[in-house]
Amino acid sequence: MVAHISFPRFLKLGPGAVEELGSVLVDLNVERPLLVTDAFMVGNGSAERLIRIIEAAGKKVALFSDTVPDPTTDSLQAGVDAVKAHDADVVIGFGGGSPMDTAKALAVLAGQGGAMREYKAPRTYAGPALPIIAIPTTAGSGSEATQFTIITDLATDEKMLCPGLSFLPIASIVDSELTMSMPPRLTADTGIDALTHAIESYVSKKANPISDGLALSAMNSIGLFLLRAYRDGSDREARDAMMHASTQAGMAFSNASVCLVHGMSRPIGAHFHVAHGLSNAMLLPAVTKFSIPGARDRYADCARQLRTAERSDSDEVASAKLVEFIDTLCATVEVPTPSTYGIDISRWEELIPLMAEQALASGSPSNNPVVPTADDIAELYRSAY
Repeated sequence: MVAHISFPRFLKLGPGAVEELGSVLVDLNVERPLLVTDAFMVGNGSAERLIRIIEAAGKKVALFSDTVPDPTTDSLQAGVDAVKAHDADVVIGFGGGSPMDTAKALAVLAGQGGAMREYKAPRTYAGPALPIIAIPTTAGSGSEATQFTIITDLATDEKMLCPGLSFLPIASIVDSELTMSMPPRLTADTGIDALTHAIESYVSKKANPISDGLALSAMNSIGLFLLRAYRDGSDREARDAMMHASTQAGMAFSNASVCLVHGMSRPIGAHFHVAHGLSNAMLLPAVTKFSIPGARDRYADCARQLRTAERSDSDEVASAKLVEFIDTLCATVEVPTPSTYGIDISRWEELIPLMAEQALASGSPSNNPVVPTADDIAELYRSAY
């Protein structure tokens, strides 16, 4: 199998890196950026900070701050209007995964037009689009380094995976100082999201030597630093390590694809409005246990990299320890089940057939070490509840 590897053209990495946004714009020879963010980043002054940096570089900036959590087909129209009104020649996604996903979608819709559902998998889009700069403020989604965006189609309640090189940022600025104010709940959910990216890219049927190295490195850092960042948000070493791990895991899954956890988590987000990282965390223990027989050696590698298994442990012992590690981690950071989150059991059961169908249609489960049937997925949803 030939692996197709793609990364952002360049990346600014390290504490204080956001101050180099102006030089990035100069290097890209763009003049009219649209800053895409959310109300929280406006309210805490972060958006204004970026606007000052952009203006100091002599660029004419406009602000679009009406992004919503888990962006939808309807929420994009105002952003497309903002791109056109400003005659923007570059889009800057600033925030968590949702502002970055919104920025990616706006770059393609402004460059090519059409409806967002026209870009969902299995189509892969590499046509006209505005350049994208991504600046994450959470350590989890890895969207700053991926060729994907996730948009919910309100007509069908489907969380669409939209892939292709046109969604890949041309430049990323990864500054751990932007994550220092993340609360413990968000730190946990995004951290487990990054762990899921790393594990799934490593066990994916599309894994390759480049994605393997990135995934294993990310797991090493997450095993050492996730709980430190969760317990003490002011731990700069832990925050920096988690930011690097998130980007590495994003690069890994962008080039190896994700698997069953992601296929199943998107319908939960679409139908029950559960944040993406949290829905991944809800599913990771059950799906890992189900999938281990298809790649026991690879899951054992994950356990050893996370330091929950010894190098001398057999693959069977090590992979079992991985399940124990994930269970303990989720309990420690108080990941709720769908039940304890407050999702009604009757509504959950009612939607299981549709969610299983949507999970399979996304294509992600076909990358899984054990490729599930719709019945398998239904049972996993029941187990996770």
